[in-house]
Amino acid sequence: MPFINAKISVPLDGAKKETLKARFGRAVTLIRKPESYLMVGIDGGQDLWFAGKKLEKGAYVSVSAFGSPSRADCGKMAAELNKILKEELDIPGDHIYITFHPVQNWAWDGELF
Repeated sequence: MPFINAKISVPLDGAKKETLKARFGRAVTLIRKPESYLMVGIDGGQDLWFAGKKLEKGAYVSVSAFGSPSRADCGKMAAELNKILKEELDIPGDHIYITFHPVQNWAWDGELF
């Protein structure tokens, strides 16, 4: 039960969001979660500031996952998310924050896992 929520300073059209969604779907397997349960939120054109300065190109990506993915697996996924954002949007790695949130109580279709 993963959820990837991305806030990105670059304006995004529907096609670019679809591309990011597909690539995020492949990346989530690095934390041993199936794309078949993945939910993704992508907000483009967001105002983001880092070190007191507004970023022309920056991103914050939050990854929530049922259970506790290993630190090593989170590291692999972080590297892949950085790669995706660099390749697709030319966002430099030092303008990307990624957080991982393990979740013990996760419900779907009205039932807890």
